[in-house]
Amino acid sequence: MSDTELLDAYSHAVTSAVEIVAPAVVRIESGRGGGSGFVFAPDGLIITNAHVVEGGERPVVALPDGRSCTASLIGSDPDTDLAVLKISAPDLQVIAIGDSRRLRVGQIVIAVGNPFGFQHTVTAGVVSATGRSLRSRTGRLMSGLVQTDAALNPGNSGGPLVDTRGEVIGVNTAVIVPAQGISFAVSAETARLVVPQLLREGRVRRSYLGIAAQDVPLPRRLVRHHRLAADAGVLVTEVVAGGPAARAGVRDGDLLVSFDGDTVERTDDLHRLLTGDQVDRSVPLQLLRGTDLVTLSISPSLDRR
Repeated sequence: MSDTELLDAYSHAVTSAVEIVAPAVVRIESGRGGGSGFVFAPDGLIITNAHVVEGGERPVVALPDGRSCTASLIGSDPDTDLAVLKISAPDLQVIAIGDSRRLRVGQIVIAVGNPFGFQHTVTAGVVSATGRSLRSRTGRLMSGLVQTDAALNPGNSGGPLVDTRGEVIGVNTAVIVPAQGISFAVSAETARLVVPQLLREGRVRRSYLGIAAQDVPLPRRLVRHHRLAADAGVLVTEVVAGGPAARAGVRDGDLLVSFDGDTVERTDDLHRLLTGDQVDRSVPLQLLRGTDLVTLSISPSLDRR
């Protein structure tokens, strides 16, 4: 195959995907600026970034055909930077949410959005890596991100990252400045988990232990003696009075090494494990206290922050 034929094949893949998704990509104007989003259900449901719609004002959605609608915020989860809006408008085009678990490094991806207000700007690139992690604006670790070299700029936030079939495999969320070609999208897999919760409750339920903690290495002799799965753990630096940890008997200075059977090496592991499924459920918490390996039973409460 000649170079010209290869370029034609690449161009055809990109243009075909854009033709599928562009009619469903919207521009969002909110109190703190603007961004992008996409319609994923014919009744007017739109996925975007949480940071695009924060600020309290009702966002305005501009459709590709020139219509403009005031949107209602159905739910928002700043920890994953996802939000769902709803508009009332007939004849909406939608985009299918694909399976980001099948992504391969080097695969072609296309970002469609409204950077700097330039509507329906298209950039293309490849998947640079999968399973990346990045801090959200709340301080929690967003995991499972898709890294791409498709160029993103302010205004792309919340827009779709799609494959050549025109299916959403990510929601564009961040770019590393001043690095070139390092952009991130929340995976479609994460969106599949978060969006139904936002539709049901307007937020994502997470559980809470009531501790302050920091990451520390574990003494090697204790790791060997107790045959621990990791050589790092989480040091409890404060126990909130009356909280789940206090009721379970956790003390300052304890080293957490396992929660509900899963190894805990970092505070980020705890954040990942403290889902809504754990609320008011008694689960085992394993910790080092001095030289002893202790197992406590703890019932996390609902995180209302």
